Amino acid sequence: MTEDRSSPFRDAHTDIKTAHGVPETEQTRSPAYKLAFADNEFLCRDELRPVRLQLELLKPQMLLDEYGVESTVVLFGGARIPAPDKASEASNKNLAALSRYYEEARRFAYLVTEASLVAGGHRNIIATGGGPGVMEAGNRGAREAGGISIGLNIVLPHEQAPNEYVTPDLCFNFHYFAIRKMHFLMRANAVCVFPGGFGTLDEMFESLTLIQTGRMKRVPFLLFGKDFWQTIINWEALAEAGTISAEDLSLFRYVETADEAIAAMAEWEGAGEKREAIPGR
Repeated sequence: MTEDRSSPFRDAHTDIKTAHGVPETEQTRSPAYKLAFADNEFLCRDELRPVRLQLELLKPQMLLDEYGVESTVVLFGGARIPAPDKASEASNKNLAALSRYYEEARRFAYLVTEASLVAGGHRNIIATGGGPGVMEAGNRGAREAGGISIGLNIVLPHEQAPNEYVTPDLCFNFHYFAIRKMHFLMRANAVCVFPGGFGTLDEMFESLTLIQTGRMKRVPFLLFGKDFWQTIINWEALAEAGTISAEDLSLFRYVETADEAIAAMAEWEGAGEKREAIPGR
Protein backbone atom coordinates (compact mmCIF):
# COMPACT_ATOMS: atom_id res chain seq x y z
CA MET A 1 0.00 0.00 0.00
CA THR A 2 1.17 3.53 -0.68
CA GLU A 3 1.73 6.14 2.00
CA ASP A 4 -0.68 9.03 2.35
CA ARG A 5 1.47 11.98 1.28
CA SER A 6 -1.43 14.43 1.56
CA SER A 7 -1.26 14.49 5.36
CA PRO A 8 0.77 17.34 6.94
CA PHE A 9 1.78 15.04 9.81
CA ARG A 10 4.77 12.76 10.07
CA ASP A 11 3.70 9.22 9.12
CA ALA A 12 3.91 6.16 11.36
CA HIS A 13 6.32 4.27 9.09
CA THR A 14 8.91 7.02 9.44
CA ASP A 15 8.63 6.98 13.22
CA ILE A 16 9.10 3.22 13.36
CA LYS A 17 12.29 3.52 11.31
CA THR A 18 13.51 6.41 13.43
CA ALA A 19 12.91 4.46 16.63
CA HIS A 20 15.39 1.83 15.46
CA GLY A 21 18.11 4.43 15.13
CA VAL A 22 18.07 5.89 18.64
CA PRO A 23 21.00 5.26 21.00
CA GLU A 24 20.71 1.99 22.92
CA THR A 25 20.30 2.81 26.57
CA GLU A 26 18.54 1.34 29.57
CA GLN A 27 15.61 3.59 28.77
CA THR A 28 15.32 2.80 25.06
CA ARG A 29 15.59 -0.94 25.71
CA SER A 30 12.59 -0.86 28.01
CA PRO A 31 9.30 -2.21 26.57
CA ALA A 32 7.63 0.97 27.82
CA TYR A 33 9.58 2.98 25.23
CA LYS A 34 8.26 1.06 22.24
CA LEU A 35 5.68 2.76 20.06
CA ALA A 36 2.36 1.27 21.13
CA PHE A 37 1.32 0.22 17.60
CA ALA A 38 4.72 -1.43 17.01
CA ASP A 39 4.74 -3.34 20.31
CA ASN A 40 3.49 -6.89 19.74
CA GLU A 41 3.60 -7.82 23.39
CA PHE A 42 1.42 -4.84 24.25
CA LEU A 43 -1.05 -5.55 21.42
CA CYS A 44 -1.46 -9.14 22.65
CA ARG A 45 -2.45 -8.17 26.19
CA ASP A 46 -5.93 -9.19 27.32
CA GLU A 47 -6.95 -5.57 27.70
CA LEU A 48 -6.28 -5.01 23.98
CA ARG A 49 -8.73 -7.68 22.82
CA PRO A 50 -11.28 -5.09 21.59
CA VAL A 51 -8.55 -3.48 19.47
CA ARG A 52 -7.51 -6.85 18.02
CA LEU A 53 -11.12 -7.65 17.17
CA GLN A 54 -11.40 -4.34 15.36
CA LEU A 55 -8.16 -4.92 13.47
CA GLU A 56 -9.26 -8.36 12.30
CA LEU A 57 -12.49 -6.86 10.99
CA LEU A 58 -10.80 -3.86 9.40
CA LYS A 59 -7.75 -5.37 7.67
CA PRO A 60 -9.59 -7.77 5.32
CA GLN A 61 -12.33 -5.20 4.80
CA MET A 62 -9.84 -2.59 3.59
CA LEU A 63 -7.86 -4.99 1.39
CA LEU A 64 -10.97 -6.48 -0.22
CA ASP A 65 -12.27 -2.97 -0.91
CA GLU A 66 -8.94 -1.96 -2.42
CA TYR A 67 -9.04 -5.08 -4.62
CA GLY A 68 -12.49 -4.13 -5.84
CA VAL A 69 -14.32 -7.17 -4.46
CA GLU A 70 -18.02 -6.27 -4.39
CA SER A 71 -19.63 -9.64 -3.62
CA THR A 72 -18.71 -13.26 -3.05
CA VAL A 73 -19.95 -16.80 -3.50
CA VAL A 74 -19.05 -18.72 -0.35
CA LEU A 75 -18.02 -22.37 -0.31
CA PHE A 76 -18.12 -24.30 2.96
CA GLY A 77 -17.01 -27.93 3.09
CA GLY A 78 -14.82 -30.56 4.68
CA ALA A 79 -11.07 -30.13 4.90
CA ARG A 80 -10.64 -33.92 4.83
CA ILE A 81 -12.40 -34.58 1.53
CA PRO A 82 -9.68 -35.69 -0.90
CA ALA A 83 -9.22 -34.91 -4.55
CA PRO A 84 -10.34 -37.85 -6.73
CA ASP A 85 -6.74 -38.77 -7.58
CA LYS A 86 -5.97 -39.06 -3.86
CA ALA A 87 -9.15 -40.87 -2.81
CA SER A 88 -7.22 -44.10 -2.27
CA GLU A 89 -5.31 -42.35 0.53
CA ALA A 90 -8.50 -41.48 2.46
CA SER A 91 -8.89 -42.78 5.99
CA ASN A 92 -12.02 -44.79 5.10
CA LYS A 93 -14.11 -45.76 2.09
CA ASN A 94 -16.93 -43.34 2.93
CA LEU A 95 -14.55 -40.39 2.86
CA ALA A 96 -13.08 -41.66 -0.41
CA ALA A 97 -16.58 -41.77 -1.90
CA LEU A 98 -17.08 -38.10 -1.03
CA SER A 99 -14.12 -37.18 -3.25
CA ARG A 100 -16.57 -36.56 -6.09
CA TYR A 101 -17.61 -33.39 -4.29
CA TYR A 102 -14.06 -32.08 -4.55
CA GLU A 103 -14.47 -32.19 -8.31
CA GLU A 104 -17.93 -30.62 -8.17
CA ALA A 105 -16.62 -27.79 -5.98
CA ARG A 106 -13.75 -27.25 -8.37
CA ARG A 107 -16.03 -27.14 -11.43
CA PHE A 108 -18.60 -24.96 -9.66
CA ALA A 109 -15.92 -22.42 -8.71
CA TYR A 110 -14.64 -22.47 -12.29
CA LEU A 111 -18.09 -21.72 -13.71
CA VAL A 112 -18.84 -18.99 -11.18
CA THR A 113 -15.47 -17.34 -11.78
CA GLU A 114 -15.81 -17.60 -15.54
CA ALA A 115 -19.14 -15.77 -15.38
CA SER A 116 -17.72 -13.22 -12.95
CA LEU A 117 -14.87 -12.37 -15.32
CA VAL A 118 -17.29 -11.83 -18.19
CA ALA A 119 -19.15 -9.35 -15.98
CA GLY A 120 -16.01 -7.44 -15.00
CA GLY A 121 -14.47 -9.62 -12.31
CA HIS A 122 -15.65 -7.72 -9.21
CA ARG A 123 -18.74 -9.67 -8.23
CA ASN A 124 -19.31 -13.27 -7.12
CA ILE A 125 -15.71 -13.88 -6.18
CA ILE A 126 -15.17 -17.36 -4.73
CA ALA A 127 -14.48 -17.30 -0.98
CA THR A 128 -13.42 -20.34 1.04
CA GLY A 129 -11.83 -21.13 4.37
CA GLY A 130 -8.50 -21.25 2.55
CA GLY A 131 -7.55 -24.74 3.67
CA PRO A 132 -7.46 -28.21 2.07
CA GLY A 133 -10.29 -30.42 0.81
CA VAL A 134 -13.37 -28.66 -0.54
CA MET A 135 -11.77 -25.30 0.24
CA GLU A 136 -8.79 -26.12 -1.95
CA ALA A 137 -11.11 -27.27 -4.71
CA GLY A 138 -12.94 -23.94 -4.70
CA ASN A 139 -9.81 -21.83 -4.87
CA ARG A 140 -8.36 -24.18 -7.47
CA GLY A 141 -11.36 -23.89 -9.77
CA ALA A 142 -11.25 -20.10 -9.56
CA ARG A 143 -7.58 -20.01 -10.47
CA GLU A 144 -8.07 -22.43 -13.37
CA ALA A 145 -10.73 -20.08 -14.73
CA GLY A 146 -8.20 -17.25 -14.62
CA GLY A 147 -9.77 -15.35 -11.75
CA ILE A 148 -9.07 -14.42 -8.16
CA SER A 149 -10.37 -16.08 -5.01
CA ILE A 150 -10.39 -15.42 -1.28
CA GLY A 151 -9.07 -17.63 1.51
CA LEU A 152 -10.17 -16.93 5.09
CA ASN A 153 -7.79 -19.06 7.13
CA ILE A 154 -7.76 -19.38 10.90
CA VAL A 155 -4.98 -20.42 13.26
CA LEU A 156 -5.65 -24.02 14.36
CA PRO A 157 -3.52 -26.82 15.78
CA HIS A 158 -3.88 -28.56 12.40
CA GLU A 159 -5.18 -27.95 8.86
CA GLN A 160 -4.46 -24.22 9.15
CA ALA A 161 -2.01 -23.67 6.27
CA PRO A 162 -3.48 -21.93 3.21
CA ASN A 163 -3.79 -23.98 0.05
CA GLU A 164 -1.66 -23.01 -2.92
CA TYR A 165 -4.55 -21.78 -5.06
CA VAL A 166 -5.74 -18.83 -2.96
CA THR A 167 -4.91 -15.45 -4.47
CA PRO A 168 -1.94 -14.38 -2.29
CA ASP A 169 -3.17 -10.80 -1.85
CA LEU A 170 -6.53 -12.15 -0.65
CA CYS A 171 -5.20 -14.83 1.69
CA PHE A 172 -6.13 -13.80 5.23
CA ASN A 173 -5.46 -15.34 8.63
CA PHE A 174 -7.69 -14.96 11.67
CA HIS A 175 -7.46 -15.50 15.42
CA TYR A 176 -11.16 -14.89 16.12
CA PHE A 177 -13.74 -17.29 14.66
CA ALA A 178 -16.48 -14.67 15.04
CA ILE A 179 -14.74 -12.07 12.86
CA ARG A 180 -13.86 -14.71 10.27
CA LYS A 181 -17.54 -15.69 10.07
CA MET A 182 -18.52 -12.06 9.54
CA HIS A 183 -16.16 -11.83 6.58
CA PHE A 184 -17.61 -15.01 5.10
CA LEU A 185 -21.08 -13.47 4.98
CA MET A 186 -20.67 -9.69 4.71
CA ARG A 187 -20.42 -9.85 0.90
CA ALA A 188 -22.13 -13.21 0.27
CA ASN A 189 -24.36 -13.42 -2.81
CA ALA A 190 -24.71 -17.19 -2.36
CA VAL A 191 -23.73 -19.86 0.17
CA CYS A 192 -22.83 -23.35 -1.01
CA VAL A 193 -22.29 -26.09 1.55
CA PHE A 194 -20.55 -29.34 0.69
CA PRO A 195 -20.25 -32.40 2.93
CA GLY A 196 -18.07 -31.74 5.96
CA GLY A 197 -17.62 -32.07 9.69
CA PHE A 198 -18.10 -29.93 12.79
CA GLY A 199 -16.69 -26.78 11.19
CA THR A 200 -18.90 -27.08 8.12
CA LEU A 201 -21.98 -27.76 10.27
CA ASP A 202 -21.17 -24.77 12.46
CA GLU A 203 -20.85 -22.46 9.47
CA MET A 204 -23.97 -23.83 7.82
CA PHE A 205 -26.23 -23.52 10.86
CA GLU A 206 -24.97 -20.07 11.78
CA SER A 207 -25.61 -18.85 8.24
CA LEU A 208 -29.08 -20.40 8.16
CA THR A 209 -29.89 -18.87 11.54
CA LEU A 210 -28.94 -15.40 10.31
CA ILE A 211 -31.24 -15.81 7.33
CA GLN A 212 -34.04 -17.40 9.38
CA THR A 213 -34.00 -14.53 11.89
CA GLY A 214 -33.79 -11.80 9.26
CA ARG A 215 -30.32 -10.71 10.28
CA MET A 216 -29.12 -11.58 6.79
CA LYS A 217 -30.95 -11.28 3.51
CA ARG A 218 -32.05 -14.47 1.85
CA VAL A 219 -29.53 -15.62 -0.73
CA PRO A 220 -29.20 -18.82 -2.77
CA PHE A 221 -28.31 -21.45 -0.15
CA LEU A 222 -27.31 -24.75 -1.71
CA LEU A 223 -26.49 -28.05 -0.03
CA PHE A 224 -24.44 -30.35 -2.23
CA GLY A 225 -25.31 -34.02 -1.68
CA LYS A 226 -28.90 -34.69 -0.67
CA ASP A 227 -28.18 -38.20 0.61
CA PHE A 228 -25.38 -36.95 2.84
CA TRP A 229 -27.37 -34.12 4.38
CA GLN A 230 -30.57 -36.10 4.87
CA THR A 231 -28.59 -38.89 6.52
CA ILE A 232 -26.87 -36.73 9.12
CA ILE A 233 -29.67 -34.21 9.77
CA ASN A 234 -33.36 -35.01 10.14
CA TRP A 235 -34.63 -31.67 8.93
CA GLU A 236 -38.26 -32.79 8.78
CA ALA A 237 -38.13 -33.92 12.41
CA LEU A 238 -37.17 -30.40 13.45
CA ALA A 239 -40.21 -29.03 11.62
CA GLU A 240 -42.50 -31.75 13.00
CA ALA A 241 -41.27 -31.02 16.52
CA GLY A 242 -42.09 -27.35 16.00
CA THR A 243 -38.56 -26.18 16.79
CA ILE A 244 -38.41 -24.70 13.29
CA SER A 245 -41.20 -23.72 10.93
CA ALA A 246 -42.07 -25.83 7.92
CA GLU A 247 -41.28 -22.75 5.83
CA ASP A 248 -37.71 -22.80 7.13
CA LEU A 249 -37.06 -25.89 5.04
CA SER A 250 -37.35 -23.68 1.96
CA LEU A 251 -34.34 -21.61 3.02
CA PHE A 252 -32.07 -24.08 1.24
CA ARG A 253 -32.09 -26.42 -1.73
CA TYR A 254 -30.29 -29.65 -2.50
CA VAL A 255 -28.07 -29.96 -5.56
CA GLU A 256 -25.75 -32.71 -6.74
CA THR A 257 -23.62 -31.12 -9.41
CA ALA A 258 -22.01 -27.82 -10.31
CA ASP A 259 -24.38 -27.38 -13.24
CA GLU A 260 -27.41 -27.89 -10.98
CA ALA A 261 -26.03 -25.32 -8.57
CA ILE A 262 -25.50 -22.73 -11.30
CA ALA A 263 -29.08 -23.27 -12.50
CA ALA A 264 -30.45 -23.02 -8.95
CA MET A 265 -28.63 -19.74 -8.36
CA ALA A 266 -30.05 -18.30 -11.59
CA GLU A 267 -33.59 -19.38 -10.68
CA TRP A 268 -33.47 -18.20 -7.07
CA GLU A 269 -35.96 -15.44 -6.27
CA GLY A 270 -34.19 -12.09 -6.34
CA ALA A 271 -31.03 -13.59 -7.79
CA GLY A 272 -30.48 -10.55 -9.98
CA GLU A 273 -30.50 -7.99 -7.22
CA LYS A 274 -27.44 -6.67 -5.46
CA ARG A 275 -27.45 -8.06 -1.93
CA GLU A 276 -26.00 -6.65 1.24
CA ALA A 277 -25.57 -9.59 3.56
CA ILE A 278 -25.82 -7.80 6.89
CA PRO A 279 -28.22 -4.82 6.77
CA GLY A 280 -26.74 -1.60 8.03
CA ARG A 281 -23.17 -2.87 8.22
